[in-house]
Amino acid sequence: MLFPTTLVGSYPQPEWLIDRKKLAGRFPPRVRARELWRIQPEYLAEAQDDATVMAIKAQEEAGLDIITDGEIRRESYSNRFATALEGVDLDNPGTALDRSGHPNPVPRIVGKIRRKHPVEVEDVKFLRRHTDRKIKITVPGPFTMAQQAQNDFYSSEEEAAMDYAEAVNAEIKDLFAAGADIVQIDEPYMQARPQKAEQYGLKALNRALEGVTGTTAVHICFGYAAIIHERPSGYSFLTQLSGCSCHQVSLETAQSKLDCSILTGLPGKAIMLGVIDLSDMNVETPEVVAERIRRALPYVDAKNIIVAPDCGMKYLPREVAFGKMRAMVEGARIMRREFGEA
Repeated sequence: MLFPTTLVGSYPQPEWLIDRKKLAGRFPPRVRARELWRIQPEYLAEAQDDATVMAIKAQEEAGLDIITDGEIRRESYSNRFATALEGVDLDNPGTALDRSGHPNPVPRIVGKIRRKHPVEVEDVKFLRRHTDRKIKITVPGPFTMAQQAQNDFYSSEEEAAMDYAEAVNAEIKDLFAAGADIVQIDEPYMQARPQKAEQYGLKALNRALEGVTGTTAVHICFGYAAIIHERPSGYSFLTQLSGCSCHQVSLETAQSKLDCSILTGLPGKAIMLGVIDLSDMNVETPEVVAERIRRALPYVDAKNIIVAPDCGMKYLPREVAFGKMRAMVEGARIMRREFGEA
């Protein structure tokens, strides 16, 4: 099928589950932020399961082809995995600058980074039980996690990133074994810190993908629209991903009005095309979505385009997120009809 639709990863968590005002009033947490949850600890897992089912059913009702778990159990896209690893002191966190330049509490590396146990395998199994559509799960990338930590152990950031890559590699293999159809690695800091990404980011990313046989994606963006308000007009690190062993590259084009000619620099990659502007609380029309898809077609074969939002929908009001998903699905249908598909 041409123009399959999916989320980048996250879907809005319900207000009864998490304090969305507190969530929106701070930068995405890098250490645990249990104070965000409204549910008592002994009931939290059950509540997260219920909310995850709601997110799955919302995606199905909207008509998405590839379903995620909405990242409902996560306080941020990265902290659930990063804080589950051996070698970090969570009781005495460190500090690192966020991509906006603000200091943020982060895991403090005090020993060798190792994965103690699978972190998201049960999430994949739960997702697989609750939908018969293709499923995708996301993990934070090794370069991004190294940037979101205070290194008090390794001789270099590169050394830390390579051990993060080992942990991610083991997790990805377990996620595919548990039933994932697609595993996506989130690497937004490659765009935020392109010089360091040039030095060792791609090396770490390819180590995370070494020996992996399932379909893999890499997401790179300018940050959540709710937090990072000003967009550059182009990527500082994107075509370098042509040297990555992933199958798909996820990027944003809607809010930044990206010049899609840059996509010619990613030959052989499927493009997860961001066509939903998450800074705009107005729901796009299907025609606007279709036009944003058309902008990429001179540079990417139609069979290599996957339709998605710019980034995670975590910070949107739920009714807006659902409306945007529906518009995205209808926009993809317009394009299928143009290409002779029902």
